[in-house]
Amino acid sequence: MGRRPFRCYRYQKNKPYIKSRYCRGVPESKIKIYDVGAKGAPVDLFPFVAHLVCDEKQQISSEALEACRIAVNKHLTNTVGKDGYHIRVRVHPFHVIRANKMLSCAGADRLSSGMRHSYGKPIGVAARVDIGQILMSVRGKDASEPHVVEAIRRGKFKFAGRQKILKSLKWGFTKYPREEYVRLRKSGELSADGNIVKVHNRHGLLEKSALYLAGQE
Repeated sequence: MGRRPFRCYRYQKNKPYIKSRYCRGVPESKIKIYDVGAKGAPVDLFPFVAHLVCDEKQQISSEALEACRIAVNKHLTNTVGKDGYHIRVRVHPFHVIRANKMLSCAGADRLSSGMRHSYGKPIGVAARVDIGQILMSVRGKDASEPHVVEAIRRGKFKFAGRQKILKSLKWGFTKYPREEYVRLRKSGELSADGNIVKVHNRHGLLEKSALYLAGQE
């Protein structure tokens, strides 16, 4: 028996069923890498960010997430180069999918138990997603905006249901709008810390305060 088509598991109809000491023998997730591209690029280098947002309450298999990641990564590698973007998959497949295996060979009706003891065996994992939940984010330079949007559009075909592509008003993967980010960086309240920013609030010792040492206070 091959893999069951995922239309059987598209909708959330049961409680979350995760891998545990009671639910053993779960196959490994197909998606292992959630950050691709220039993931160590400084936060100031990639101001533009676009999101793939789910528009349905459904389940997405780990196979589909991996296929989407590969499609987006391939297009961006060919267009902007492997150092010109950073992809982050924002959902993780923790929900275990079960199937009651049936025999379909000749004389199977004598061997199989039908619907007796029909609680299935784990066959894969999926992510439970909600309306408005971000599935994937891609940051890059402002010049590569059309390529990023096109890459996400191609990745969208790997999922069932409806998704939307949204351009964010924020700077990269930070929570600050662009104008506010530039202002806070100039004033020294924010400092780059890899692909995110550190906030220098007015707590702690003065000799450790970046704002005090910079003459802000």
